[in-house]
Amino acid sequence: MKVVVFGASGFAGSNIVEVLRENGVEPIEASRSTGLDLRDTQQVTEFLSKHRPKFIINCAAHVGSLNYVTEQAATVIADNTRMIMGMYEAVAAACPLAIVINPIANCAYPGSAEIYREEEWWNGHIHRSVLAYGSTRRLLWTVAESFQMQYAVRSINLLTPNMYGPHDSTDPNKAHALNALVSKFVKAEKIKQPELPIWGTGIAIREWLYARDFARLVWEIMLLPDRAGLEKPLNLAQNDGLSVNELVDIIQSKFDYQGKVVWDHSKPDGAPKKVMDDTRFRQVFPDFKFTDFEQGIANTIAYYESVFPY
Repeated sequence: MKVVVFGASGFAGSNIVEVLRENGVEPIEASRSTGLDLRDTQQVTEFLSKHRPKFIINCAAHVGSLNYVTEQAATVIADNTRMIMGMYEAVAAACPLAIVINPIANCAYPGSAEIYREEEWWNGHIHRSVLAYGSTRRLLWTVAESFQMQYAVRSINLLTPNMYGPHDSTDPNKAHALNALVSKFVKAEKIKQPELPIWGTGIAIREWLYARDFARLVWEIMLLPDRAGLEKPLNLAQNDGLSVNELVDIIQSKFDYQGKVVWDHSKPDGAPKKVMDDTRFRQVFPDFKFTDFEQGIANTIAYYESVFPY
């Protein structure tokens, strides 16, 4: 089974690589750190012509915190648009029989929606706080569908909640939200920081997906890519959410931090609620068991402790 992982050195990609190796598959890793620029169609075409994979797992993206994708909105939308086009043009030219697996972040859903249902994911505007990145997630699906129409390139599109777990950035401005919180608590406890700033008001509600669970689901799809239900975008969902306030309380309970938590209301909350309907997911993966949240948090804390100082 020949597998290319784009964005292999990033957060989701690193978890994918780990799970593939545990199952006896040595992936072909590709990212900016290995010298491959997905914005360069010719370079990507040459790379795929050389390897001709059966699967392409597309974890590559230019993304960061709400604050980051707002401040860098023009760069984020430009880079991601070019990466999407560069990749699909290369796939069509070099290996059109490969199956592309795309995680699509749930910021592509309408900003006003509270329960995210697959049949409604285009029914409204993207929240302004994630406009630059969320728009390119809708574009990713559009490009995938268009290349299937013209070149018969097959894509499997997975709508994902906010992810957390090991291997994310140690920079709070680049890390996923839950990981940024954990990294801040680890650092604050280690250096006995008197105050710990938390971005936003804490009222936003989010669903959380342990990154390794995402990787396990991708592996199950690779074993049976023709299972019913994968022909349309699918929520990787648990239909459950926590407010950032509740999340901070859970994380704080794992530490002996003696300082003061201070909420920075100048930073955006984003959409008020992001919880994903799991009806179709349970039809496609009736027996899948997600990692217990408390265990996932413990593993994430252990990771950030292992890479401290940062």
